[in-house]
Amino acid sequence: MNTERTNTNRTSNATNAHPRRRHAHVARHTTTAKPTKNRTAAPAKRGRRNNNRRRSMVSPALHHRMSVTDKHAPILPEVTDEDTVRVITVSGVEEIGRNMIVFESKDDIIVFDAGFQFVSEGSNAPGINYILPNTQYLEERKHKIRALVITHGHLDHIGGIPFIMERIGNPPVYTQFLTSLMILKRQEEFPHMDPIDMHVVKEGDSFTVGTTEIKTFPVTHSIPDAMGIAVRTKHGNVVITGDIRLSHVDGDVVAAEKESWQSVGKENNLVMLCDSTNADREGFSAPESIVFETLERIIKNTNSRIIIGTFASQFDRLTHIIKTCEKYGKYVVPEGRSIKTNIDIAINAKLLEVKPGTIISTNEMSDYPSDRIVVLATGAQGEEFASLMRIATGKHKQIVLNERDTLVLSSSVIPGNEIAVQKLKDNIYRQNVRVINYRGEHVHSSGHGNAGELGWVREQVRPKFLVPVHGHHYHLKSHAYSAIDNGFPKENIVVPDNGSLIDIKNGTEIIKHKEKAPTELIMVDGLTVGARQEVVLRDRQSLANDGMFVIIATVNTKTGKLRKSPDIISRGFIYLRENQQLLSEARVLIKKTVEKHTNNMHPIDLDYVKDQVADTVTSFLLQKTHKNPMVIPVLIGI
Repeated sequence: MNTERTNTNRTSNATNAHPRRRHAHVARHTTTAKPTKNRTAAPAKRGRRNNNRRRSMVSPALHHRMSVTDKHAPILPEVTDEDTVRVITVSGVEEIGRNMIVFESKDDIIVFDAGFQFVSEGSNAPGINYILPNTQYLEERKHKIRALVITHGHLDHIGGIPFIMERIGNPPVYTQFLTSLMILKRQEEFPHMDPIDMHVVKEGDSFTVGTTEIKTFPVTHSIPDAMGIAVRTKHGNVVITGDIRLSHVDGDVVAAEKESWQSVGKENNLVMLCDSTNADREGFSAPESIVFETLERIIKNTNSRIIIGTFASQFDRLTHIIKTCEKYGKYVVPEGRSIKTNIDIAINAKLLEVKPGTIISTNEMSDYPSDRIVVLATGAQGEEFASLMRIATGKHKQIVLNERDTLVLSSSVIPGNEIAVQKLKDNIYRQNVRVINYRGEHVHSSGHGNAGELGWVREQVRPKFLVPVHGHHYHLKSHAYSAIDNGFPKENIVVPDNGSLIDIKNGTEIIKHKEKAPTELIMVDGLTVGARQEVVLRDRQSLANDGMFVIIATVNTKTGKLRKSPDIISRGFIYLRENQQLLSEARVLIKKTVEKHTNNMHPIDLDYVKDQVADTVTSFLLQKTHKNPMVIPVLIGI
């Protein structure tokens, strides 16, 4: 009998019989002690497993060269004629964040935006920093990519750039001036990457990439230099709004905004891909001017120290707060890296001029009366290590809250951050400070238009087809229902998913293909960039839920007997000192299991014995504790 083949098959069957422990099985192989003699096939098998695990542990500079196409993926239809244009909602249409839209013609591909998504608290991806758009479709067609066009500077539109540029061939980047400064500032954190080929355009400019002409137009959002895009095609324009809201007074759109959108609507617009983030809200959103008035009143009338938590990317709001503080003789303390960086960018972009002495550091606060201090803090979404959370939990070295302080939360809750924001609010209220938020005062307005604004834009642009984008599925469906209620043909609306391939043929027919571009999550884990590694994440989830139980034992390779009682390490499972009886029983069970399976085995197969120990101990611990820790036996042959 071929002992080697038989033992290998036993190992495989034992592993497959326990799906949850299959991942612990892979991890256990990585801690295997030196193999015994005459084992040739098993070490090679382990090597392949280790290579699969190591594949995710590579730098961004290397990983793009290691992308592997799924052999079982469907064959995607190609764009082969000049009468077909394709739009691909790569990501950002089943979530808030990681926005990316692709335009494709017979000869050209243009990528619009490359954002990332923060991992929300309570997600099933422990240890992951960001989630990126899946660029496999683009990587396979990088010879057609002519440009990356960025609509504005929010991280959900620019955050993925450092991680995907090499994957898609480092195309030239086209965007407006402020956005270019934000992108280039962020690239300083990635010195190993090739410099970006940056092309700065002005709103209203047209430019050509490959054979495709692109025209930009100004839009209103919560950050300056936001722009929309019109891609000119044979049968009409593909209009991409980016993130939008309207400047209005009680629903009456201001003249400059009206003129801009009417100019877009004068052209033949084939399809509009339009922001849907607030499509479930009726009417018009509150204009930013009301927020400016409210914040100015608070800064003017408050006779105590003020801490304002807001988004660092709210340039208009930041500059207004700083100018208001100058007006009323107060001093601004920027607290948080992103706010400090963006104030510097605003000054460099000539969006802000600051009088000397207006901005001071936290170290200088004690030199000024507290009622003249206005702190601008990051972390309004409850980020654990951001300034506002450290202030709220008493972990900030210079800023300690007291009952005389006034804290302004000048932001709303981004979907997915509800738990983190609630923790932040609870911690703030424990400090007995006066809190002002958007529910009680107009201290925040959204950067995204409500259904009334989206309907107004649609009437101006007059597209033949509508594709709602940017938001969860219910946002997109709300947008579609609102358009239908206002007379837009239902058959001319396509509600996409991540990866949807949408073709418009001859300017008359819109088709949503059953096949999709790859949508597997691409994650950033420290310096690691790669597809969702099920083994790694399931191991992390198992460790987080039930902990680990490590067994270290030395085995006499001649007799198969344990040389001494096994050592046991528990992490996140049980407290060893309080469970001595359980440990004693476990040691006896381990000894019996090892000696049972090594009896008459020549040579001794430590891999096979480890699997038996893992399965036996797992069942024992589940029976005794109703917990299922990751059991990792380490058997050392001597």
